[in-house]
Amino acid sequence: MRLPLTSMLMVVSQCGCAPAPAPVHASESPAATAAPAAANVPFAYAETDIADLQAQMAAGTLDSVGLTRAYLARIARLDRAGPRLNAVIELNPDALKDATALDAERRRGQLRGPLHGIPILLKDNIGARPMSNSAGSLALARFRPDDAFLVTRLRAAGAVILGKTNLSEWANFRSSQSQSGWSARGGQTRNPYRLSHSPCGSSSGSAVAVSANLAAAAIGTETDGSIVCPAAVNGVVGLKPTVGLVSREGILPISFSQDTAGPMARSVADAATLLTAMAGRDDADPATATMPGRAVYDYTSRLNPDSLRGARIGVVYGPLDQLPGIGPALQHAIGVLREAGAVVVPVQLPTQGQWEDAERVVLLHEFKAGLQRYLVTYKAPLRDLDQVIAWNRAHADEELLPFGQDLMEQAAAAGGLGSPDYIAARSLARRLAGPEGIDAALRAQQLDALIAPTTGTAWPIRSGSGDAFPGESYSAAAVAGYPSLSVPMAHVNGLPLGLLFMGTAWSEPRLIELGYAYEQRTRARRPPRFKTDTLLANPNPP
Repeated sequence: MRLPLTSMLMVVSQCGCAPAPAPVHASESPAATAAPAAANVPFAYAETDIADLQAQMAAGTLDSVGLTRAYLARIARLDRAGPRLNAVIELNPDALKDATALDAERRRGQLRGPLHGIPILLKDNIGARPMSNSAGSLALARFRPDDAFLVTRLRAAGAVILGKTNLSEWANFRSSQSQSGWSARGGQTRNPYRLSHSPCGSSSGSAVAVSANLAAAAIGTETDGSIVCPAAVNGVVGLKPTVGLVSREGILPISFSQDTAGPMARSVADAATLLTAMAGRDDADPATATMPGRAVYDYTSRLNPDSLRGARIGVVYGPLDQLPGIGPALQHAIGVLREAGAVVVPVQLPTQGQWEDAERVVLLHEFKAGLQRYLVTYKAPLRDLDQVIAWNRAHADEELLPFGQDLMEQAAAAGGLGSPDYIAARSLARRLAGPEGIDAALRAQQLDALIAPTTGTAWPIRSGSGDAFPGESYSAAAVAGYPSLSVPMAHVNGLPLGLLFMGTAWSEPRLIELGYAYEQRTRARRPPRFKTDTLLANPNPP
């Protein structure tokens, strides 16, 4: 999760130590551990979207095994060697076997859908056999639960699970001085546009892997900003769904009020393809019972490049606009929207920031209860938060060197879910951020969506002193449980900026329409470049 800087719960993102040791990739295949290829060789599938990969497979010029091998080799070359991005924490030893089986199905004419044979990565707090599910902690490094519900859906849709991505340890809910992208198990994930800078958190590895073309796409999770912040600063698309659209069962939790998984991709179209496969009701997650209408919906049907015509969009101005380069980038984005036929008006969230104290109470109480439920249900080696805290103290030389665990200690001291303070805070936080915040702003001017800069550009990694976090625009949607979509907007001094689209609950179809139309007009994403790698034959400089 990524929280605002304005409270004790300021969860910043990870340790900017000098390049950390390369993470251990369990049961690596020979393709993954091979020596890096020669420098300056174009990557055959750079910036290739899922639809184009499927077209190549349909034409017989590509198969899933070849694509999986290509990504494994690229991970070896850029993640383990070369710039050492440290985005991937563990590889799936069954990836090539799974790809082989999916190729055999294709030859028999048995296609599962647009993800058939497509390699993707998962954040390392999402259960996926036979890999560990550790949240980056050494305490759970050998904990291997069954597939999470969303992973079952992705496999059924034909996705190849390539491996797990590094993250801010415990999804950035260990310390108020944590540093984005660092975990004891995986080391420091590094921003591909500037290796000395933060990837934001907590879905750091998922965003970096997608941006650096280490996989076709990835899955992240968010409590407050952990999908959209790393998406923005790493130049990719991140979609945080309405809480209840995607099951959380099998995911290491922070808050059942705010947690959700979501897609991270290089295009809105790919994010829509992933969301279509992930979304669905699950009896084990009561939040999914609130999903309106059909349990299955094709979000790719909303990819209309003319969707901005006639749209009414509110722009939320704030302190971020005063940072270098952000104001002009936002004004350019507004111009693009207007040229496409949208009406863009200034708005204010009437309750801006008033939910922060209540959110803090909610997260501390729900983390304690939710973590215990997960650890007991999945028979983890530790069974509650007190045991996790004790384990960290006993292994302080490995776990607690960069920063401590004050958030965990505060959560352990919090009351139960029957506490009157918790019950009142939960109702207050969601009401202030949702009905009296986002919904009130939308209703006042009959708007389809709100926009704002997602966050600032990436900041230098500072070992042991937390994040120099520039601020955010996404907390209202996170606390309300509403959807948000970050799309590449611009670059400032070579670092990406994202534009955030926010709407009311269950407005993913409309946000996808608007974000896609904006993306098609701007084409603002520029891939990162490395001295040891050429992504494209004639890449644009970042």
